Amino acid sequence: MTPEIGLTQTSRHARHGSNIGQPLTRRDGILKVRGEAPYAADQHPAGMLHAVLAVSTIARGRVTFLDVNAAKSHPGVVDVMTPAHKPPLAEDPDAKTNPFMFRMELLQNDAVRYAYQPIAVVIAETLEAATEGAALLAPTYEIQPARVGLDSNDSFVPPAVGVGHPAVIERGDVEAGLASASKRIEAIYETPAQYHNAMEPHAIVAAWDGDALSIDTPTQGLAMAQGRIAGLFGLSADKIHIRSPFLGGGFGSKGLISGPQILGIMAARLVGKPVKLVFRREQMYGPVGHRAPTRQRLRVGADGEGRLAALDHHAKITSSSFDDFFEPAADASHTLYASPAIRSSHEAVRVDTGTPLFMRAPGEATGSIALESAIDEMASACGIDPLDFRLKNYAEVEPISGKPFSSKALRQCYAQGAERFGWSKRPPAPRQMRDEAGFLVGWGMGTATFPALMFQGAARAVVRSDGSGVMETGAHDMGQGAWTALAQIAADGLGLDLDRVEFRSGTSDLPDAGIAGGSAHTATAGMAIHNAGAAVIAKLADLATSDQRSPLFGAGNAGVIARDGRLFRRDDETRGDSYVDILTRAGLTEIEARGTGTANPAAQADYAMHAHGAVFVEVKVDPDLGQVRVTRAVGAFAAGRIINPRLVRSQLFGGMIWGVSFALHEEAVIDRRSGRIMNPNLAEYHVPVNADVPSLDVLLVDEHDPHVNALGIKGVGEIGVTGSAGAVANAVWHATGVRVRRFPIRIDDLVVGHQ
Repeated sequence: MTPEIGLTQTSRHARHGSNIGQPLTRRDGILKVRGEAPYAADQHPAGMLHAVLAVSTIARGRVTFLDVNAAKSHPGVVDVMTPAHKPPLAEDPDAKTNPFMFRMELLQNDAVRYAYQPIAVVIAETLEAATEGAALLAPTYEIQPARVGLDSNDSFVPPAVGVGHPAVIERGDVEAGLASASKRIEAIYETPAQYHNAMEPHAIVAAWDGDALSIDTPTQGLAMAQGRIAGLFGLSADKIHIRSPFLGGGFGSKGLISGPQILGIMAARLVGKPVKLVFRREQMYGPVGHRAPTRQRLRVGADGEGRLAALDHHAKITSSSFDDFFEPAADASHTLYASPAIRSSHEAVRVDTGTPLFMRAPGEATGSIALESAIDEMASACGIDPLDFRLKNYAEVEPISGKPFSSKALRQCYAQGAERFGWSKRPPAPRQMRDEAGFLVGWGMGTATFPALMFQGAARAVVRSDGSGVMETGAHDMGQGAWTALAQIAADGLGLDLDRVEFRSGTSDLPDAGIAGGSAHTATAGMAIHNAGAAVIAKLADLATSDQRSPLFGAGNAGVIARDGRLFRRDDETRGDSYVDILTRAGLTEIEARGTGTANPAAQADYAMHAHGAVFVEVKVDPDLGQVRVTRAVGAFAAGRIINPRLVRSQLFGGMIWGVSFALHEEAVIDRRSGRIMNPNLAEYHVPVNADVPSLDVLLVDEHDPHVNALGIKGVGEIGVTGSAGAVANAVWHATGVRVRRFPIRIDDLVVGHQ
């Protein structure tokens, strides 16, 4: 059952005007503070058993023995699921019929394709018994050498990168442009593997009732999960009910249902009882995706006035040995800087790892830290301030396609961010600033960009005869505030105060809101909600304008507007009729309509659609120890119409913090002998803690975009990462004079010395 979401006091600010644009607090905030928000692993149906994964300790080979008898003999263990003992599936889990159907390990055989791959599942009466039973399996292996790293296997040009993007794109003559350039740089930048590490691990509680399946699991894509499960088990989708009202973070890792979640469903079918399976932290470092490592070569040329002559961005990336997802890192160079010649290209290497997948700002995050570093290096080579260099090479149209932008307020982002930060006081040469403690101070900047995407979504709107409304859509809130922002759109769409609208979301029996990914969820679900509201208001208007008893009778040509639970003549707002009276006279208890949200193909064909921003960062570096601390960051972002500025700032703060993490902290360390990740936990996989987070300031730059969608919404979830990581790297150079091209930046990279 979808939980009731209580209004907070700040919602009163919007009761007599538009809800869109109001900085309302989260509707689910009180539930979360009280610990009353139900997450998947909080569910405990009667008779439930616990399942625990046994995972491989090698990266390549096969399992030769599992001591199943020892595990089954342990008190409390009910069963052990292995490749030889499991329920049948209706579909091969290695089948791949569309780009979003990724292969998964469901105990097909004894092969091991990566470390931490599930090799068995122990089901027991208690979590402790299942955990101890899994340890008693004591697997033995036939081991093959692990292929680890970008140089461990032959490389090839992938058939596509990202989701269907060409691996190589070129506009103009890059080699001729580089040959004619007055200034040239060539540099190689490396980024490591990174893992999502959402606070809530993946989990599932699955219960079968005949051929009907009930599931509690965190997912960013209810309908996609429902469809994948239906195919694997040979069910119709309406037999599967998924509840996912709250997610404790996702960052892309919960966009697609994972193998271990399916194993939980299989375990429930095997034992005929409800089963709960919750990942341990280290088990999230394999089967649920990650950001692949990259090695990126940028060649950049500029003429004598500092205008780009050519930009060549090549990325070497990894994927798993058994599936096809290739990080589109070089595509970051398509959209930002005007150059007569641009080429992006990719090569790939197959390694023994879980398949890399979507991770916050896939492609743009890895590619932009290299691109923004290279642009900074080019500015220095030309003797031009980094901001002036970016303005000199400002793209008035999308460079790779030549399309005009649907909107672009990046100049305003540069200007407002630079003014707030105090950029004009920046000395051009490095190592020129120190604080009162003697620390080296550096200022750097980076440009942020991310596509303004939309997927397909749907919603159902209801107006009741008591003057209240209902809006239903199978949307997802993974902490970004969708419960609140989408409810604001719903209230405006229904012409009602927010506290008169019941917003239902987070279950698979509601209209499909599309996937919460690609920074597209608010635009997609929001447009479906907006259109559903418009459709139900149109039905109300038809009732009123054709009813001789209504003050709106005959107003069809003039049209009506909806506000505060009433319809008003557009040409004479002294004439109006309430929803209550309209439905009462019609003898109806409620009226409903549906709406969809989808991208406009014609607008997409005509325009390049992106959100933009500029990030300015200050770092301080200990000249003796080389320790780096980000002390100040200002981000200015233009992302179309802002539904809720409080929530948007929160998203942008999170992205900027991730940029700090990318530049200075985050790295999965892999043992080249075993192929195992050596820091699969939150103690040794470094992310910023409170002491690492600087003073953050976000400016929301006004931007009207009539083309992206009727509401003018662009996404903000991922853009904050893309400018911030490069800004940190550039600030470190400005502080120290040391240009680090391998990330994260380490103390031993900075041979600072005394001055």
